[in-house]
Amino acid sequence: MTPTTRKLRVVHRTRYTYDRPVERSVHKLHLCPMDDRDQRVLSHALAIDPAVPTVEIEDVFGNRVARFEIASPYTALTISADSVVELRDADPFAFATTKIRPAFPLAWTPWEQAMIAPYVRPVELPAPQLQELFDYAMSFVERNDADLMETLFAINLTLFREYRYMPGSTDIATTPHDVFVNRRGVCQDFANLFICLARILGIPARYVCGYVYTGNVGTNRAGSDATHAWAQLYIPNIGWKGFDPTNGVLPSLDHVRVGYGRDTTDATPTAGTLYTPAAETMTVDVTVSEVE
Repeated sequence: MTPTTRKLRVVHRTRYTYDRPVERSVHKLHLCPMDDRDQRVLSHALAIDPAVPTVEIEDVFGNRVARFEIASPYTALTISADSVVELRDADPFAFATTKIRPAFPLAWTPWEQAMIAPYVRPVELPAPQLQELFDYAMSFVERNDADLMETLFAINLTLFREYRYMPGSTDIATTPHDVFVNRRGVCQDFANLFICLARILGIPARYVCGYVYTGNVGTNRAGSDATHAWAQLYIPNIGWKGFDPTNGVLPSLDHVRVGYGRDTTDATPTAGTLYTPAAETMTVDVTVSEVE
């Protein structure tokens, strides 16, 4: 029997080392999971070495953000977050059975257009590349008789089945068109491509950063314990719903949400600015485990 809830513990440790002392730096962290109807934070602890005070804020996207500054020279920085969340069991496909089945083209009221504007603007790409992506997106619409949900399910499964999960094959400069052409990438690349295709079709889409529980067994799911990325799309009459093209599923009891944004940079787990030129080495260790 499917459990009604699942408790997951996420331990995220990031360590930076530098080839010379850093005199001053400021940092922003998205490491505290979201607390809402479907995901409850039972505990969250943040540790920073060297020890400094932190300030918690809520950013414009509704994310919990920790900010801090280091004003004394250092050559190593360790950031550790330990969180326990309770996920609520919900059928991720239940919304698809609603009697109101939106189809293309989508119609938005003026006030909705104002609110969704940041989430419907595709990434800036050369016109020929955008045309290729538009044609690709429309091929799903045409094959699914302009049914919105069937189109989105088809895109989600296609990115999972036809694109290769290949760590190290992309970097921060990789565009959705690069992923489309090369048919490979990692979770953030597949999320960004899905978001780009959705926006081209006029569907608001946002980037989600978090974690996925894999159990570290089997090979049927991409990746292992690490930060994860997927997409949420705003469905008329329904609201924001998640799609994970890396694994070809709709997020449910395996996915822990930490941050939302327009793209990767809005919700990156750790970010900072150094006021001393220094070569940086970063290592990240994440474990996601089920707890009683």
